[in-house]
Amino acid sequence: VQLQASGGGLVQAGGSLRLSCATSGSIFSIGAMGWYRQAPGKQRELVAFIKKIGTTNHADSVKGRFTISRDITKNTVYLQMNNLKPEDTAVYYCAADSTNCVGLGCYVNGMEYWGKGTLVTVSS
Repeated sequence: VQLQASGGGLVQAGGSLRLSCATSGSIFSIGAMGWYRQAPGKQRELVAFIKKIGTTNHADSVKGRFTISRDITKNTVYLQMNNLKPEDTAVYYCAADSTNCVGLGCYVNGMEYWGKGTLVTVSS
């Protein structure tokens, strides 16, 4: 599975960005896809994931502001980010996993496949 993230950039606080993650390769093996982020000096954080069946989960820190979605016809997953805050500044990574995790703590520790990150900078 190959992942290509795009859409990062510089935006003012309160603004919006949409990240895209194009997938290729053994797409049929994907059980879930997600977005993670890592800010300078901080640990990587799971932002959101979407399962093969379409259910989604968002971190509390982004609920109501970020939305993960997908376009199956384009093999692409998106992260719509609204009302951005300076604390959202980070490198955002797209990831995919072959498992269908159930229960608490799913994918918190990461996924199998990773794309290169895209930098999101939110100015105050």
